[in-house]
Amino acid sequence: MSLAMWRQPRTVWSVAFACVISFMGIGLVDPILKPIADELGAGPSQVSLLFTSYMAVMGVAMLGTGWVSSRVGAKRTLLVGLALIIVGASLAGSQDTVGGIVAFRALWGLGNALFIATALATIVGAAVGSVGQAIVLYEAALGVGIATGPLVGGWLGGISWRWPFFGVAILMAIALLATAVTLPATRPAATPTALSAPLRALGHRGLLTVGITALLYNFGFFTLLAFTPFPLDLGAFSIGLIFFGWGLLLAITSVFVAPLLQRRFGTLPGIVGALLGFAVILAVMGVGAHSKPVLVVGVVAAGAFLGVNNTLITETVMKVAPVERGVASAAYSFVRFAGGAVAPWLAGQLGERSVQLPFWVGAGAVLLAVAVLLTARSYLRAIDAEPGHGAEPITSRIEAEALTVGDA
Repeated sequence: MSLAMWRQPRTVWSVAFACVISFMGIGLVDPILKPIADELGAGPSQVSLLFTSYMAVMGVAMLGTGWVSSRVGAKRTLLVGLALIIVGASLAGSQDTVGGIVAFRALWGLGNALFIATALATIVGAAVGSVGQAIVLYEAALGVGIATGPLVGGWLGGISWRWPFFGVAILMAIALLATAVTLPATRPAATPTALSAPLRALGHRGLLTVGITALLYNFGFFTLLAFTPFPLDLGAFSIGLIFFGWGLLLAITSVFVAPLLQRRFGTLPGIVGALLGFAVILAVMGVGAHSKPVLVVGVVAAGAFLGVNNTLITETVMKVAPVERGVASAAYSFVRFAGGAVAPWLAGQLGERSVQLPFWVGAGAVLLAVAVLLTARSYLRAIDAEPGHGAEPITSRIEAEALTVGDA
């Protein structure tokens, strides 16, 4: 991997740092799912609503992220998103009922929608190099955040299940301050994005198919993330350590392995191979669901396949449709998160009947994702037919200046 791709403008590193903190918020909550259930007298399906409300609101809100950011500028949108996450996380940690936590996780999801879609578009738009290299930078931030989040969450969760929520709020406050100080002011778009733009973008078959693929993949992902802590039945720090291993492997493969596989085999074989590998792991975890060693090894090993899939599928979203990248990201995220919001709740419901069933259903959904993706193979092959897998320069000099020049 070229060292040149790591020489990026301050804008890119500012947003990437905020992304690290944002994605830490995902892993921070995971080790405390069972402690919340035990202390508040809730079952897996009730606690899983922490993910469902978060994803449902985030997915629907994605439709409006481009409309907002194009009118107030990327920096203001990022700051509003971060502020909403701080409020949502703080209030969630102060609740005494699962319903209260679920409600404020929804507010957290609204903030995350404004932040994530805008952050990805900002990094891709401001980075020096190619789309693929910008995606690797974004996935590197994601991987570092996801890897370190469970460790911090496990440590704080050992004090109280409330502290990971407060930890998120503190970390997001640091990210907000860093973004406010280091990110140059950004102008509103010359042509504001229409509210209907993401829905119109889904008329492109390639983008819609990739979104449905990710929706189905979420059934496997949230079985792993939201349900596995229950059959593991370990302390918060132990769960955090296991998911740290998962996140670390995800970070390594997303940054270093995914680009190598893409160059060697192509985008479509890379995604299909990663999804098939993940489906096999879920099936093995289903067979050995009563064995903690099997579950631990399965969780950590899944990180290798998820890292490859995340990088390649995110890069595909940025290239597959002839629309603005912010619009493409919002459209894809809407389908992925709003449609997949039922996944964590379903995993909890199935797990209350049989500890093996969520893993089998997750494996089946991931296999169905492969079948769906193959219906759009011509679009992915067209990407690979371009020089460098469609790795065109991301911005011209004028576009880069427009992203970094202040309002005044």
